[in-house]
Amino acid sequence: MEESLYERLGGAEHIRDIVSDAIDLHLKNPVIAPRFQNSDVNRLKQVAHEFFCAGAGGSECYSGREMREAHRGMNINEQEYLATMDDLVQAMEKHGVAPREKNEVIAILYSLKDDILHV
Repeated sequence: MEESLYERLGGAEHIRDIVSDAIDLHLKNPVIAPRFQNSDVNRLKQVAHEFFCAGAGGSECYSGREMREAHRGMNINEQEYLATMDDLVQAMEKHGVAPREKNEVIAILYSLKDDILHV
């Protein structure tokens, strides 16, 4: 039986490192940094870690809000959405995530696009 995406990404601790680095990049990214100005970064990292783990097939429970609700009223545009994706790809590359797994993560995030943009 093939390993889950979660296992192929290295499990909870490796995913935690990827998520943490991606959010650190968001905080420095001029396109999206203003969106994170008043965020509880530790909480954001925790919820993003849970979401990433659960979405990749891990046993972690996601304690955050549903995507559409979490982004409602933010009016996120395509450029901002792509900036977050670029940061995540950069973090995955830093941590040696293989192309297949990177593509799977990107596909999952693109499947959520309509719940994030312009809601």
